[in-house]
Amino acid sequence: MRSLFGGRPLGVQWGLLLGLSLIFTLFLSATGIPAALLIGPMIAAILLALSDGSATPPGPVIQMSQGVVGCLIAQSITGPLLHDLMGDWPVFLMGVVSVIAAGGLLGWAITKLRVLPGKTAVFGCFPGAALAMTLMAEANGADFRLVAVMQYLRVAIVVAVASWVAGFWSTAEGIAPTPPAWFPPVDWLALAGTLALIATGVVLARLSKITAGAMLIPMVLGVLAQDLGSMTLELPRWLQALAFPVVGWSIGLRFTRPILAHAARALPVLVLANIALIAICGGFAALLSWVTGVDPFTAYLAMSPGGADSMVIIAASSNVDAAFVMTMQIGRFLTILIFGSRLAKWIAGAN
Repeated sequence: MRSLFGGRPLGVQWGLLLGLSLIFTLFLSATGIPAALLIGPMIAAILLALSDGSATPPGPVIQMSQGVVGCLIAQSITGPLLHDLMGDWPVFLMGVVSVIAAGGLLGWAITKLRVLPGKTAVFGCFPGAALAMTLMAEANGADFRLVAVMQYLRVAIVVAVASWVAGFWSTAEGIAPTPPAWFPPVDWLALAGTLALIATGVVLARLSKITAGAMLIPMVLGVLAQDLGSMTLELPRWLQALAFPVVGWSIGLRFTRPILAHAARALPVLVLANIALIAICGGFAALLSWVTGVDPFTAYLAMSPGGADSMVIIAASSNVDAAFVMTMQIGRFLTILIFGSRLAKWIAGAN
């Protein structure tokens, strides 16, 4: 593996990194993994890191890319969604708390078994957006590389299980949505405003040193701009395709042989923990369906510990209440975003 990157000119390393990223992304996209644009480049970057390569994206480019992710999340946090969340808050509160509690309990158990250290285990088990949990883990001193392994492993398992469940509960002919257009018409003025907002958020993050600020501050600014102001966040697919690989590289490049070896040794426990979390959330979904009367598949997607992006992709092409699914998923994500760091410290400190 050393001969693949090590000792080669920087231009050649970048060419190999880009080529491998494209190959892995296309392969993962063909298998239906929602986060292929990030996971494919992350795998390529791991190979670079393990073979002594030195190609690294500049820090400001990484932070701007994280800001794109923040604004992408902000697009989902709309006024109507927050209104739904407040209008039926007891149901959403119980749904959110139960899934977070299950993830925290599993993280505590993994720490007790000495498979992973405290905060790493907790952030790995937190059922939020995988990328956001990875960035928060890094900012809170956890081993974000092991968190990334656990989070994206769960994305793959959740998507596979949800696809299987869809065959029983959904009347849709398939779960794969119509692929979005790569080069749709662009509102260039809105795109310029969005990029300016991201740049402002990144500068504020560098000045304030807020935890995971390069993602969180643009996200907050984006929510305020679109819901309280009149701004439209413009994030065309091609912009995401530029930002996601950069974030994937920034994660993968910091893997080492010892970290990867530890992840391989822990893999059986991590797989079992993820399956256990999915099963527990399936039980919560059955209870939610019985209490509220929503159809079982809607309840399953709402309570699923996968990221909101993958669940919405499935919900969008299935005969379910997509708004209910999105409200529950975003409600849980926001709760972890606000309280996750303190929860992780508290759970880790209890061991």
